[in-house]
Amino acid sequence: MTNKQIIEAAVGVVLFGVCLVGYVFSRKKITGEALTKKQKRVKKLWFAGMLAFGWFTGGVLITAFSGKHGHLAIDFEMFSERIQLPLLPFTVAKTTVIGWGVMLVLILLMALFRLLAVPKFKADSPGGLQNAMEVMVEALDNFVASATNAGTLGSLAPYMMSVALYMLGCAFAELFGLRAPTSDLTFTFSLGLCTLGLINIYGIRENGFVGRLKNLGGPVPWMRPVMIPLKMIGDLAVPISLSCRLFGNMIGGLLVMDLLKGVLGGYGIGLPAVAGIYFNLIHPLLQIYIFVTLSLTYINEAMELEEPEPKEKKPKKLKKRS
Repeated sequence: MTNKQIIEAAVGVVLFGVCLVGYVFSRKKITGEALTKKQKRVKKLWFAGMLAFGWFTGGVLITAFSGKHGHLAIDFEMFSERIQLPLLPFTVAKTTVIGWGVMLVLILLMALFRLLAVPKFKADSPGGLQNAMEVMVEALDNFVASATNAGTLGSLAPYMMSVALYMLGCAFAELFGLRAPTSDLTFTFSLGLCTLGLINIYGIRENGFVGRLKNLGGPVPWMRPVMIPLKMIGDLAVPISLSCRLFGNMIGGLLVMDLLKGVLGGYGIGLPAVAGIYFNLIHPLLQIYIFVTLSLTYINEAMELEEPEPKEKKPKKLKKRS
């Protein structure tokens, strides 16, 4: 430790001790009565001082012993690095392996839930966990029904729930120091391709192949030869727009977290963890909601069939008798 760091640590310890003593004495009720608003404010100020000087002292000590100093340089790659796995003749992206791990963890958790929790569910007297699951499933069914045709609930709602849990699990991987698979463009593009497949599957399932072509061509029959190729190009842009939007938002959170850790250096005690609550929980939930909502909107558009408006019949003119 340098002399400057020793002085900074000593000052931080002394000020922390002063705030601690002030906080302890401010909690005592000398007269036995409740604390006034002014006394409560003073107690909060002492507590805030403890947090601030404790953070400062910890940052000085970590910087001194670890050599971590703040910097703005970050190591970022648009695509994930590729690794060689045993028994495979080709390399795979590291985020793909992380995604496989997340999938395996979710499968194990769902299997344990099915084996341990579901057998205890009772129709006549449901417990707290059963009530919570029923409310969640009913809310998801209602959400999908409000966005699409209610007849698709049997297969579409479970898929959207699986995608949401998978994306949330991928975001949680960042808490363990791993790059979230959703911050890899190839991963988000694969999710967009799944949405494109569902658009055409449910469009053909609802209206048939000819009806799907009519949906692409629009309600004006003579314009369909021109509109169908244009609409196909527009549908091919759906996975691109979905993947780029999701990738941009998730990589933005990753860059902000890396910048925050780099700038703070040894003073990054607690602050990245607080920021991680937003970027690894609230922010991914928001992006999951947007991705699922947009996917359901595109699927609903494919299932709607616009028929040409019937021509109005002009009233026949009555001939005058001569």
